[in-house]
Amino acid sequence: MTTPFQRLRELSASGQLARAHPQVAPLLAEITDAGDREPAAVLAELARCGHLLRGLAAPDVLAHHPDTPLVTVAVTGHSTLAQLPDALTAELARHGLLARLLVGTHGAYLRDLTDPDSELRAPQPDLTLCLLDADAVFDRLGTPWTTDDAETACARLGERVAAIAAAHTATGTGTLVLNTLPLLRRHTQQIIDQRRRALLGALWREFNARLLRLTADHPAVTVVDLDPLIADLGPASDPRLALYTRSPFTEQLLGAYAREAAHILRARSGLTKKCLVLDLDDTLWGGVLEEVGADGLGVGDDLLGEPYRQMQRTARQLAAQGVLLAVSSKNDAEPAVQALRDHPDMTLRPDDFARINANWEPKDANLRDIAHHLGIATDALVFADDSPQERALIRRSLPATPVVALGREPALHTEALLRDAWFDTPHVTDDDRRRTARYRQAAARDELRQGAGTYEEYLHDLGIVVHVAPPGPADTARVCQLSLRTNRFNLTGERLRAAELAEMAADPARRVLAVRVRDRFGDSGLVGALLTRDEDDGLYIDNMMLSCRALARGVEDGCLAAVLEHARSRGLPRVRARYRATPANAAARGFYPSLGFTEEPGAGRERWFRHDLGRLPDRPGHLTLEVRLGGTADEHHTPLG
Repeated sequence: MTTPFQRLRELSASGQLARAHPQVAPLLAEITDAGDREPAAVLAELARCGHLLRGLAAPDVLAHHPDTPLVTVAVTGHSTLAQLPDALTAELARHGLLARLLVGTHGAYLRDLTDPDSELRAPQPDLTLCLLDADAVFDRLGTPWTTDDAETACARLGERVAAIAAAHTATGTGTLVLNTLPLLRRHTQQIIDQRRRALLGALWREFNARLLRLTADHPAVTVVDLDPLIADLGPASDPRLALYTRSPFTEQLLGAYAREAAHILRARSGLTKKCLVLDLDDTLWGGVLEEVGADGLGVGDDLLGEPYRQMQRTARQLAAQGVLLAVSSKNDAEPAVQALRDHPDMTLRPDDFARINANWEPKDANLRDIAHHLGIATDALVFADDSPQERALIRRSLPATPVVALGREPALHTEALLRDAWFDTPHVTDDDRRRTARYRQAAARDELRQGAGTYEEYLHDLGIVVHVAPPGPADTARVCQLSLRTNRFNLTGERLRAAELAEMAADPARRVLAVRVRDRFGDSGLVGALLTRDEDDGLYIDNMMLSCRALARGVEDGCLAAVLEHARSRGLPRVRARYRATPANAAARGFYPSLGFTEEPGAGRERWFRHDLGRLPDRPGHLTLEVRLGGTADEHHTPLG
């Protein structure tokens, strides 16, 4: 049987790898879909694949597949990091990202990151990795050294790193990734005074804590805590590699770090997943319901049930932060729901799930059904199952849906679920925490829809109120998150960082508008945003985005009608609106023409539309619009509906 690595090597040797690039991520998914394989072995095989993929020229791939996302990643640090690029290339490829790596000279991180014209900063990377190790402190010490000397060196390094973070915040691009520095035994044991040795450990942890706290003041900076990775994978360093090659970390640790780096870039690129789809039998509970009955399920605090109870508690922890939970299980619906509802030891209950699909249909069909009912794409799902056959079906039928391989040992299921951090996000907002409740509201709307006459009657029965106004300070994180997570109705596909949002808010010619929606079933929260600016020849709409959960209710039409009316009331000659095609927003390309805009001449992915404010589009009659657009001509509250 040909392994994924062998398949990649064959493609590379035949010169077909660039043409076959869409096959790369599915092949790498086969490597990670190995529930009983040691994580270190998986990382090692990924690194081998990454070595092959590094030989692939980005222009060659883009020539065949121009929509492939290209990310620029700069790598620098204190010591040699020769083993990192292979692992990093593979981890980015797993998420469909084509890497352009810029690797600095070891030890030159200060120049690399503070000189605006450095080879690493000038290309404006999407991600900058500055990987430091304990020698960044100990190389500064003479011999002999004392704990006081180490404390002084830590303080100086802390000042340099803080200066790097400040420089990145002021003039950098993308995200800067720092890390905590592992303190090794070969350092601590050089101090034979046990009291002073304990003090060295304390001051070192205080230094690492200061690094971790840098993220509070610098939103574009994140810090990877290496301690959990070392606890999971083993030793941080190999003394032979450290001395002979100046490589500070083991291959396993660098592989795990590369995975964390890819998670950071994924989260900040709008690729965070939204829904965890779980099997029931031998996943959320021990045993097969049909065979052992509800009373025989393992889910309590005994030897059989403890791993499954931990799995349920972990899923509930994720759900509390906005991850939707769903079930796809080969079971009859009634006994499955009854077990969730009535079993005394269950942590998760039916209300914790946005959808429960317990039936005998193929699981790929069930995942499509779950995505359809939740109003999200199948690539926003993560599928966790203990059956290799079911996982293989999903990998083949829905290749963009990640699978979590749950092996034969249930005690390792939670680690497998969390290993790829599929739901990591830069910020968890209040809107996230209310997500499951909002999807229950959506289910109630569906019930109303089933009982209503026409679709227009259904919309009127909803009693929709749309509020359009500049966002408050507490809304900043949500607007940025919306730009990251909205794909189908993000009319440019562009993402927005907090610093950019603050810059827009400070510019009197620019306007950020937040869209909130509520109806008879509850408050959907902040679901959309418009970015506009004033120019001499009229008003420009630079982008408009709306969450999937608010689509198909006329909300976008009402918002645009309000903006056009606002522009005409100010005596502006026209409104121009920008659309930039992405792989996900094709369904929205006709939005502006549908409301009376005319496309301007041009070509390429970016298109402009113009409305001369003659005949304005009708406002949807089923909406009540509460509008406060701001600006000198419109500071009043304007109910339009």
